[in-house]
Amino acid sequence: MARLAFSAETASRTSCARLRSATSAASEVATTIFEDPFLTLDRETWAAGPKAGTADPGFYGRAAFARWGGEEGFDPYAIVSDADASHGTALQISAKYIGERMNVPHYYGNEEPEFQWISGNIQSARSDGTIMRGWRHGYFEARMLFPEHPLPWPAFWFLNAHSILAPATSIEIDVVEHKGFEPHVYGAYLHEWGEPGERHDSSGVTTEPDMTESYNRYGVLLIGHHCVIYFNRRPIRDPATGEALVWTLSRSAEMAATDDVFWPLITLALRSDYAFPDPLLDTDKLTRLRTDYFRVYS
Repeated sequence: MARLAFSAETASRTSCARLRSATSAASEVATTIFEDPFLTLDRETWAAGPKAGTADPGFYGRAAFARWGGEEGFDPYAIVSDADASHGTALQISAKYIGERMNVPHYYGNEEPEFQWISGNIQSARSDGTIMRGWRHGYFEARMLFPEHPLPWPAFWFLNAHSILAPATSIEIDVVEHKGFEPHVYGAYLHEWGEPGERHDSSGVTTEPDMTESYNRYGVLLIGHHCVIYFNRRPIRDPATGEALVWTLSRSAEMAATDDVFWPLITLALRSDYAFPDPLLDTDKLTRLRTDYFRVYS
C-alpha cells in the first residue's frame, strides 16, 4: 500500500499523544486505506447531484448540481486525460451557463437568468441516509486544480452522517473553499451547526503557488476531538501564534456514542454573494474544476 510521509511538526503542545505522534515528524507514515484515482466515474462510491440531506433541496449558490448524466442537455462530469495527474486522468467537474429557463427539479434558480447554470457535486452519501463511504478518523486528502473565473466556489468538504436524517444539528468541515479570482488565498472552516453548542472556527490560508495554475494537496487530519487542516501536507498556521492550528470537535463524544462518521463531497458551486459579470463573456460561460485523486490514510 502507498505510504504518506507527514512533514509537519503539528501539535507537540497538545494533550493528545496520538495527534502529537501523527504530526510531529517527517518520519511518521500513514497507510492508504482508500483511494479513488478517478480512472472512472465510480457510482458505487459517489452519488451526484444536490447535497445529500432532508432539511432543504440541497442546492446553494448560482448553479444547479446535476445528477449523473447531467441536466438541461449538459453533463458536467467527465474523466479526462491529464499529464499532470498522478495516474494520467482526472475527474473534471464543469459549470456551464445555460442562459434560459431550466427545469431542474426543486431548484430555486430555474427562472432567474443569473442562476441558470448547471454544475456538479459528488458525495459518498445519499439523501435517504445511505453512506456509501464514511470514516470517523484518519487523514483525508484531495489533489485539486481550481478554475480561474469570476464566480467559482469549488470545495472539498465533509459532513457527518447523522446530519442527513437528523438535520437539527450537523458538523461541517470545509477543508478548502476557493474563489476563482483569488489565486493565492483560500478559506478553511469548521462549523458545528445547531443548538445546543453551535460554534465555528475559520482561517484564511495564503499560498505561494497559484492554485489556478497547478495541482495542490488539500487535507484534514481527524483524531479524537482534534481537527487539523493541511495544505500540501503541512498544517496551516494560527496567524496569532505561528503554531499549527488545531481545532476542537466539541461533538466528538456524541459522534462516538452514536457511531457517526464523516462523508466527503467534491463540489463546484458558483458564488451568489458577488456581482454577476456584466457582461458575461463567452469565455466565462464554461469553467472547470479538476481533481486528481481522493485518498484516506490511517
